[in-house]
Amino acid sequence: MTLRDLPTLNAVLNSTTAILLATGYVLIRSGRREAHRRVMLAALVTSALFLASYLVYHAEVGSVRFQGTGAVRTAYLGILLTHTVLAAVVAPLAIVVATLALRGRFERHKRIARWTLPVWLYVSATGVAVYLLLYHGPGRG
Repeated sequence: MTLRDLPTLNAVLNSTTAILLATGYVLIRSGRREAHRRVMLAALVTSALFLASYLVYHAEVGSVRFQGTGAVRTAYLGILLTHTVLAAVVAPLAIVVATLALRGRFERHKRIARWTLPVWLYVSATGVAVYLLLYHGPGRG
């Protein structure tokens, strides 16, 4: 694997996280607490791996300019802005939610997780959208 492979790896990690989050939600709704715990910890790991890979890539490459123009550029920047702001919020929230669950504080865990899950899902999904637009979108041919 080379440095230029990291954006694709990041998209795979974001996709995997989204799938794990959705699976974790289904598991807890069906009462499968231990399976939910394992899947959600896996989501936390894939998110952490994403963050490490993302930081390495951008430390080496810097920022990558979006090549599209017009309406697609406006849409991209809107997605990127919401993704970035919510990613900064969800990172500490995910750690708090996991810590509460691991400490058996399930009522607080549940209360915060109800807000964290949709935000984390959005960040994971829009991470993939940003990748597709930035590396495979207009002007990238």
